[in-house]
Amino acid sequence: MVSKCLGFDHCRYNGDMITSHIVAKLKDYVDFLPVCAEVEIGLGVPRNPVRIVLDEGEQRLVQPTTGRDFTEDMNAFVASFLDSLEGVDGFILKSRSPSCGTKDVRVYPSTGKSGAVEKTSGFFARELMGLYPSLPIEDEGRLRNDRIKDHFLMKLFAFASFRKVGNEGRMKDLVTFHTENKFLLMAYNQTELRKMGRIVANKDHRSFGELIPEYQEHLYKAFSRAPRYTSNINVLMHAMGHFSEDLSDQEKAFFFEWIQKYREGKVSLCPAINTIRSWIIRFGDEYLMGQTFFNPYPEGLMEVDPVHSHVREDLWK
Repeated sequence: MVSKCLGFDHCRYNGDMITSHIVAKLKDYVDFLPVCAEVEIGLGVPRNPVRIVLDEGEQRLVQPTTGRDFTEDMNAFVASFLDSLEGVDGFILKSRSPSCGTKDVRVYPSTGKSGAVEKTSGFFARELMGLYPSLPIEDEGRLRNDRIKDHFLMKLFAFASFRKVGNEGRMKDLVTFHTENKFLLMAYNQTELRKMGRIVANKDHRSFGELIPEYQEHLYKAFSRAPRYTSNINVLMHAMGHFSEDLSDQEKAFFFEWIQKYREGKVSLCPAINTIRSWIIRFGDEYLMGQTFFNPYPEGLMEVDPVHSHVREDLWK
């Protein structure tokens, strides 16, 4: 699901449409459900803005120019919308919006001219986050950060893949999912990986329908936090072990140099990963070739920071 103003319709309070680079890129890979909560409750385009206002300690959604309180309208829409929502894998919402902002939404002491007294999440966003605490939910502002975006995309595509297994698959498909995501899960949470491994082993011969919700619970726990850099290094070292006997001392030293530079924060993970990928191709390692850790989401979504890209404007003109 996505806020409709992020590249789908001119539905901002001032009639604008916001350009989001990540949303535009994702259009080729996901099915979006665009929604504007404020339009859905009857606010037109353009419209006088609404804001979150404190009323005897309670947060209310109010339109300062008219004094109208839209709290109940918004709550009713959110309840109805969420009741009908299914098959969703993640959310991208408009930042700082009193309806959709995930955080940093200003809260005012009154409808008059005054500064914000605190920050919160928007009325629509807070209900989404409460109902779907494990799904990837971000705003387009935070997704400009590469680390946040990377974690969001990893969760989004892993959960979408798992949902397909749960809806359409059989036991062998769960085994395949677990096998292909083993290195990625190793980076995220080894404790949960071991628990999921025992579920997939299925020593008690339980049905597929019994295993899926239990596996999902641990999958969501595993992805609850982004991997630490030390965990990524551990996975890369584990992968390198597949080839250690076939590599020259110079090749190993070259790889370890990239690992050390990554450890020191001087480079991203990409050089070390690409080194491993070159060995996967060279030695034809089918097992590693299928690991999502080395290709967690479509290559079309992987990009260089425009500041560092050679395709930006000519700086020597």
